[in-house]
Amino acid sequence: MTFLDKDYREIITKAVCGKGRKFSQATHSISPSHKPSSILGCWIINHLYNAKKKSKDTVEIVGSYDVNIWYSYNDNTKTEAITERVTYIEKVPLSVKDENSLSDDFDVIAKVIQQPNCLNCTIESKGHKIAVEIEREFSVQIIGDTKIAVRVDPKREHVDDDEVWDVELTDDELEDVKPDFVNQD
Repeated sequence: MTFLDKDYREIITKAVCGKGRKFSQATHSISPSHKPSSILGCWIINHLYNAKKKSKDTVEIVGSYDVNIWYSYNDNTKTEAITERVTYIEKVPLSVKDENSLSDDFDVIAKVIQQPNCLNCTIESKGHKIAVEIEREFSVQIIGDTKIAVRVDPKREHVDDDEVWDVELTDDELEDVKPDFVNQD
């Protein structure tokens, strides 16, 4: 099949030209102001991220989130909550790629499949730091210009659009019209 064939037309359109997905885990070491006795709670908030196509095969996501830890200290007699801002760079490989895209000007759509959340929060063996295990997952799509070929039916005769959409109401249909359907309060 050649694209100059009279039975085919080429259409240039925006389409998904690449897809990828990545699940990752990370461990962050947080230094509280007091030696912790026990962990009372840990949560992740304020997740922000941006995605850019970095290479032919990769999208790079640069993001950050706050790790909040509530812990006790002084032999469990006092408590404190700490917040630490964590930044990350995630490289998401493209598993599906369109080699026929027409330009290098792409839009990148990144969606969070799994928001960063705490899997485990423990006091490290030396006792002065807290280890926080985090998981997160992203899905990315690359949108770009591409060319598709569409087969034209050579046997189809030209149909005037006005003929197809020219619809007249029958008397039966007109009888069903309720002229006072709008409430006039």
